[in-house]
Amino acid sequence: MGSMIGAGVFAVFGPAAQAAGAGLLAGLAVALVVAACNATSTAQLAAVYPSSGGTYVYGRERLGPWWGFAAGWCFVIGKTASAAAMATTFAAYTVPGPWQRPAAVVAVLALTVVGRRGVTRTAAAARVIVAVTLLALAVAVAAALLGAGPVGPPGPAPGDVAAPTPLGVLQAAGLIFFAFAGYARVATLGEEVRDPARTIPRAIVTSLVLVAALYAAVALTLLAVLGPARLAAADAPLADAVAAGSWGWALPVVGAGAAAASLGALLALLAGIGRTTLAMAREGDLPPALAALHPRFRTPHHAETVVGVVVAGAVAVADLRGLIGFSSAGVLLYYAIANLAALTQPRGQRRYPRAMQVLGLAGCVVLVATLPAAAVLAGLAVLAAGLMGRAVTRRRAGRGRAPTLSP
Repeated sequence: MGSMIGAGVFAVFGPAAQAAGAGLLAGLAVALVVAACNATSTAQLAAVYPSSGGTYVYGRERLGPWWGFAAGWCFVIGKTASAAAMATTFAAYTVPGPWQRPAAVVAVLALTVVGRRGVTRTAAAARVIVAVTLLALAVAVAAALLGAGPVGPPGPAPGDVAAPTPLGVLQAAGLIFFAFAGYARVATLGEEVRDPARTIPRAIVTSLVLVAALYAAVALTLLAVLGPARLAAADAPLADAVAAGSWGWALPVVGAGAAAASLGALLALLAGIGRTTLAMAREGDLPPALAALHPRFRTPHHAETVVGVVVAGAVAVADLRGLIGFSSAGVLLYYAIANLAALTQPRGQRRYPRAMQVLGLAGCVVLVATLPAAAVLAGLAVLAAGLMGRAVTRRRAGRGRAPTLSP
């Protein structure tokens, strides 16, 4: 739950409403179905391959090295955009408009320095952040519903949206998937989980159900208080819903919850991307220099520095909707490979019907195709660049032994 409940729930419903309007809830339902299929595929794979790396490992084991690289690269680029979206959401809820981009860049660079020193989000910290986030969401929902007043002046709402269409609903589903991504994070830590064959599948499925119920409650509240058009125009929809009512004291609580969720998720993402990059560099899939470890803190400091600079650059030039779309494209392709890998597992390794993996694979491909065109094209271009880069890297001589990562 700590991996899923982050900045997404505070940010994603605005862009999703822009795509689907009143069809937002239908988009949420589609995203949930695809996420459930992806979760069961990941759980089935993690039970057999309880090693760190997630689909990067599953793709290599079941489909071959190139598929594993494609999964790992999609994870890196998707989560890099996700990290930028987290920083942007933090700034949207805590800083006045003109200062939001600079504040988001500073947050990324500051947490990159923290991560380089070996400070990461622990399980205990994740529990605290989830508790703070859930409290903020509960206060926001209560303030929006119980303190509800007139939603602004009469007249047409800003940013009127069109009537729902099937394409709009699917695009909204692809964007909302951004807020679900994270349910398989426990699978990437398979070596650190007791009884992984039993624990990982239960953790993934249970947390997905609980988070889906929470997101449905938040989406219903935002639609009821703001309406589709105002929701589509909102950069900080939960804050706008609270501000529409009489519980002014609740605004700082919502802002604190958004900040905690965003910064906690950002710190975890920067560490996760850095370590995935380290693993790929050790396998020769990325330049060997990215496998370097800090001599004192034993962190992948070269990888984390590169990731931090790229994330800061994305924050400086991209808007929230573009970041969410790009992130969703990368993560959906990542899970498409997971579904494909699960399809190849023999009968003795199966926990779920093959139909769920087929539906998950088809759902991922369809949702990617319906995302905003700019996000899809940018994602495919970066994926192609990564594949070409791997081809070049693999030709270079010398795959020296990389230093080991301390526990």
